[in-house]
Amino acid sequence: MLTSLQNPLVKFFRRLHQSQERRSQQQFLLEGTHLIQEALASDYPLDIVCYTPAWEQAHLDLALALGQRAKRVEQVSEALLAAMATTQHPDGVVAVAPQIRRSPSPVIQTTGLVVETLQDPGNLGTIVRTAVAAGAEGLWLSADSVAPDHPKVLRASAGQWFRLPLAVVDNVGSLLTDWEQAGVQLVATSSHAEVDYWAVDFTRPTVIVLGNEGAGLSAALQRQATVQVRIPMAGAVESLNVGISAALLLYEARRQRWAAGGQ
Repeated sequence: MLTSLQNPLVKFFRRLHQSQERRSQQQFLLEGTHLIQEALASDYPLDIVCYTPAWEQAHLDLALALGQRAKRVEQVSEALLAAMATTQHPDGVVAVAPQIRRSPSPVIQTTGLVVETLQDPGNLGTIVRTAVAAGAEGLWLSADSVAPDHPKVLRASAGQWFRLPLAVVDNVGSLLTDWEQAGVQLVATSSHAEVDYWAVDFTRPTVIVLGNEGAGLSAALQRQATVQVRIPMAGAVESLNVGISAALLLYEARRQRWAAGGQ
């Protein structure tokens, strides 16, 4: 069992707390039993797994599976695990995995989602989880958004991160242009729109375009949208959380496809 805080493995895990180091190493952290289980269920490769003796005793079958699937497994003390993880109260297991991104197909058949300049990792994780639940084909994220491998993104996605095709895009405008030329409907929310979001025909190939938590969608991308919709709100509420907005539009699209006999 590893017990020294000076162990090179501990230092390696701690370096991966930083996004720059994750990009450099092309690896990221998985923290907690649920994320480890979802990684295994999705056949996602694991490079290094570290867990405490107490965790191993509580999860003998999972520890056995990790021994067969991960490249390296180490037992560590509680103090070491706490130092290796980013969470304040880790539940006993943390892993390093390679960055293998499953890019979505650029050919939209049902519903895709684009998010510009998203900053909060909790919001991105929520959007990922919702997109999977609503059957979205994929998520395209602008390059100036929060890193999709941020530990909080993975935790907020409740493990669905492994199931959603996701791409980081340098030029979102060019991508939207290609879709418009292919006949894909581009739907953006706007407080000035006159059309309620449920009045749009989501049974046709559609990409929903959402913006930053504070500033919303940039003016340039707003102009590229082929349909502007509003989310009606009562009282003095001016806007909704971007994750809530994504859920409303994605599930309306799913409802319409179900009603039309589709998937």
